[in-house]
Amino acid sequence: MKKSCAQCGASFEITDGDLAFYERISPLFHEKKYVIPPPTLCPDCRVQRRMAWRNDRTFYRRTCDLTGEMFVSMYAPDTKFPVYKQDAWHGDGWDGLDFGREIDFTRPFFEQWAALNDQVPHWGVAISKCENSDYCNYCNDEKNCYLDIAAEANEDCYYNHFTKYSKNCCDCTFVYHSTLCYESIQCYNCYALRWSQYMDDCSDCAFCFDCKGCRNCLLSINLRNKEYCILNEPHTKEEYETKLRELNLGSQRALQNVVSIWKTMRIEKGIYRDMYNFNCEDCIGNDLKNSKNCTHCFNATNCEDSKYLYDVLDAKNCYDMNYSPYGPEASYEVTSTVGLKYSAFYMAGPYNANCYYSHMLQSCKDCFGCIGLKHKQHCILNKQFMKEQYENLVPRLIEHMRSTSEWGEFFPVRLSPHGYNETVAQEYMPLQKSEAIARGFPWRDDIEAEAHTAKDERAVPDDIQNVDEGACQRILHCSATGKPYKIIPQELKFYWQMTIPLPRKCPMQRHKDRHELRNPRKLWTRACVKCGKSIQTTFAPERPERVYCEACYLKEVY
Repeated sequence: MKKSCAQCGASFEITDGDLAFYERISPLFHEKKYVIPPPTLCPDCRVQRRMAWRNDRTFYRRTCDLTGEMFVSMYAPDTKFPVYKQDAWHGDGWDGLDFGREIDFTRPFFEQWAALNDQVPHWGVAISKCENSDYCNYCNDEKNCYLDIAAEANEDCYYNHFTKYSKNCCDCTFVYHSTLCYESIQCYNCYALRWSQYMDDCSDCAFCFDCKGCRNCLLSINLRNKEYCILNEPHTKEEYETKLRELNLGSQRALQNVVSIWKTMRIEKGIYRDMYNFNCEDCIGNDLKNSKNCTHCFNATNCEDSKYLYDVLDAKNCYDMNYSPYGPEASYEVTSTVGLKYSAFYMAGPYNANCYYSHMLQSCKDCFGCIGLKHKQHCILNKQFMKEQYENLVPRLIEHMRSTSEWGEFFPVRLSPHGYNETVAQEYMPLQKSEAIARGFPWRDDIEAEAHTAKDERAVPDDIQNVDEGACQRILHCSATGKPYKIIPQELKFYWQMTIPLPRKCPMQRHKDRHELRNPRKLWTRACVKCGKSIQTTFAPERPERVYCEACYLKEVY
């Protein structure tokens, strides 16, 4: 089936397998399936719509509307709904059922849901079991971490994104089970990496790409089990250490020269595989591990029989899912969940099942159109029902949503409490303000305003060896945006230990720069430069990298 996207007009395909999936996961009441219809938006517009509901890293100082405490929140002080500090939200001081309301079959469902959403308390940031890590978001089991986003079980980590089970890492993205890593991307089981990407089981490497089992390597690419290499050439230990001292990576000026060498070397000597997928069977996408039968998926691990996954772990039989780890199953059009089962059109909250059009639930089952409930079952719009009542009312509500063309659609972006430019949608699908407004998306002007912070005119020392503790008292200004930022004491100790110069850019810009180093989540068709075979890849045809099919890559690199 060919369809045209209702938002962008692009043509997209609905396969027989897709239709079978929508029917399979559709709710069943009184032995009748209430089939979820095929989507009206293309895959790109669907993921944009979901991401426009998630604010990872725009923070505000505000008071908790329950306790009056000051805290850091992803919601601006002018939001319509109450915002609670995390422990207050999870406490017993309020009950989501107090906000319950009757279904009005004369009004559109999303209008009723939005009115409920404007009343129910929201958690300020999404953190759980974290110690001394208040300035984080979408994190679990963090200790002594600062501005970690979508992270888990890290200790003494700062400014990372989607980094897990790691220690003393700074400015990393998708780094796992690693220690003392800096400005590194997509790395596993590594130690003391700097400015590196796609590394496995490596240590003490800088400016390296796609290396495995390597030690003490510099400006190298596609190496396997090598040591003391520079520009892919072997050296003695003494030669390597002498060259490393000469390069002086602790100096900002010297570092820029090395970056220029690295950019040239990567193109001249690098071999790039079409899709960076490992131990996968019948998978199309990028950054996939230990997965089977997954199509158009990106950064997913241990997933099966799924489609359109983005940053997902352990999913089975799921479509259109973002940021959802720990065994999601048979779910569709969801974002920011943990352990979700048999649900659709759902946002945020852990361990729920059979929930539809709901948001921020915790350990709930059989809920429809609910917000902020904990340990509840058989609720509609936060109103409690008996099982038989619930099973009679939900089919009526679905039929009502069919009549208003709402059944099968995710929550509209126009209802998001975040400005589009606050959300991860802006990272992956950036829009100008005029473009966002034309589509009916919200926008926040105040986050773009220049901060009125006096600039410290003293020069920042070029070499980290000349930086003292006073650096943490200074207001620095980003060389790219002019925005003010500070160096925290823990961060400075990390730079001293790793011999890294003070960053000249603010944390947000550093995150954006790493984002630019990652390939887009889009597939193109081009030819393998080795054998000419047609391949699908995240490298656009006009890019200069030499891209190989999997067979040619493995033969050449191994």
